[in-house]
Amino acid sequence: MLEITGLTRRFGSVTAVDDVTLAVPNGQMVGIIGRSGAGKSTLLRLINRLIDPSAGRLVFEGRDVGALTGRALRDWRTDCAMIFQQFNLVQRLDVLTNVLVGRLNHRSTLSSLFKLFSAEERALAIRTLDRFDLAEAALQRADTLSGGQQQRVAIARALMQEPRIILADEPIASLDPRNGKVVMDALRRINREDGLTVLCNLHTLDTARQYCDRIVGMRAGRVVFDGVPAQLTAAMVRDIYGMSEEELDQAETVTSTAIEAAPSRMAA
Repeated sequence: MLEITGLTRRFGSVTAVDDVTLAVPNGQMVGIIGRSGAGKSTLLRLINRLIDPSAGRLVFEGRDVGALTGRALRDWRTDCAMIFQQFNLVQRLDVLTNVLVGRLNHRSTLSSLFKLFSAEERALAIRTLDRFDLAEAALQRADTLSGGQQQRVAIARALMQEPRIILADEPIASLDPRNGKVVMDALRRINREDGLTVLCNLHTLDTARQYCDRIVGMRAGRVVFDGVPAQLTAAMVRDIYGMSEEELDQAETVTSTAIEAAPSRMAA
């Protein structure tokens, strides 16, 4: 279980995450929702220890994550894989090498430096890509793929870390609805098939309701809702977003239309 107690992060006079307390059982898929600036991304970065908290405690299966340093901290970041909105692939490298990057923390410095991946690791990478219908693209440069394909490569790379937890920070925000569904299906599949805990920041309320076992709503750095999708009432939606579901749907429709009209790299 991931236990978050009183987690707080301040940037000068601004409190981005404010006294957040959550307990996330192993294998749960959690959608974190809220307006831009609500603290969602900062919360995931605190969990992964990309940034340190100003206060509070983070414990995973009895291990104090906040006290980890050096190799132990690197191991935690392997156990707790991050997926970002902008994919963070090395565009000039082929897909297979990008996926194999997920093995770097399992290897010695020398072998990592020279990319000396074993045949077994390469076979595992191909099998992982095949799970997401990308095996045939293994030798293509990453920058030749669509946005949806690149995000699936990023998920495959994360799986190569053999993580316990997946943290996905707005993984479909830059994708059109069709590609967004493919990516969310992939996250849900690894949650169900691999038993991985998934915490996913989402800007689309309907997506959170459709895919997540549990929804956490944030506003101004604080948790203002924590429950199953059926408990997220219209009043709670207004409290989280400052607008009704109808107004939110209209805003999401405008955003989706703009993305669909974007350059063809966003297409399937």
